[in-house]
Amino acid sequence: MKALALLSGGLDSALAVKVIREQGIDVLALHFYTGFCITERKRRMDVLAEDDPRRYKNDALATARSMGVPVEVLDISQEYIRMVTKPKHGYGANANPCIDCRVFMLRSAAEHLEEFGASFIITGEVLNQRPMSQRRPTLGIIEKEAGLDRLVLRPLSAKLLPVTIPEERGWVDRERLLAIEGRSRKPQIELAARYGITGFAQPAGGCCFLADETYAERFHELLAHKPDRELTQDEVMLLGAGRHFRLTDSVKVIVGRDRLENNLLARYKSGRIFLTCTVVGSPSVLIDGPADDVAIETAAGILARYSDAGQGLSIPIVVENGGPSRTIHVTANKTFDLDPLRV
Repeated sequence: MKALALLSGGLDSALAVKVIREQGIDVLALHFYTGFCITERKRRMDVLAEDDPRRYKNDALATARSMGVPVEVLDISQEYIRMVTKPKHGYGANANPCIDCRVFMLRSAAEHLEEFGASFIITGEVLNQRPMSQRRPTLGIIEKEAGLDRLVLRPLSAKLLPVTIPEERGWVDRERLLAIEGRSRKPQIELAARYGITGFAQPAGGCCFLADETYAERFHELLAHKPDRELTQDEVMLLGAGRHFRLTDSVKVIVGRDRLENNLLARYKSGRIFLTCTVVGSPSVLIDGPADDVAIETAAGILARYSDAGQGLSIPIVVENGGPSRTIHVTANKTFDLDPLRV
């Protein structure tokens, strides 16, 4: 008997895998790359070597490795973005479409059941831990919309939920499953200590950009300027970087806040206008959209505002726009009021 596990790298999903493996069931973990994971974005931005201990790690891969569980990483980002912009069940407090997210991931996992020879799917969901997607009625709606009615086993709360097919058919012993409920982490922490599980990622959606208030504001602001509500993978990545300023309906300026963000903006300069200054410490600036000379001058002024140049000092700014670069000179105005433009 084999099961597919949705493995986030957090404690709950790791515990779910452990509970099921204790019953002699082979578990293959699936980890989905959605494009909205904060830690994974930092890892992909990192310039440190892969084996450098200071480098950001992929929590799911690290957890699977520590438990000796095989894991498949599936990139669903392109399809996931389309779902996020038009969720059937709407958003949570920020831009998190939690119900649609679970449906999407379970449906994606279901497509691989036959491929991996698995009979059912397990998750680390805990009843009533999250108000939008983990209430009893919602759990049933999610698995039905995913085409997995009674084939999703939630080992941590199974005794509080209806009997699933794996339990009914004796594949899994229901008596050895758990009855954890609510937002408290105490039962999971105690269980982790018993199993010797350490180094797990922190819970409560801390890795998802869509649950972040600042990111959500930028996300909804960008969608408001997209009549078709379609976003590209580049736009999704850039939403989580730098300071954002809206110049017109179609033009936005992104200002790097540190070296890593400056490097990230440089990676996305193809097809966009990119501004830098090397004579003083300064951020890099990316202009997204069809900017005219006025917009470029404004973006250069924003760069100067955040540079180390003193008030009134004229600095050269290099403008790259696909062809030969050019240099413009801008006077640093440290009193430049950016609040009306800030996203």
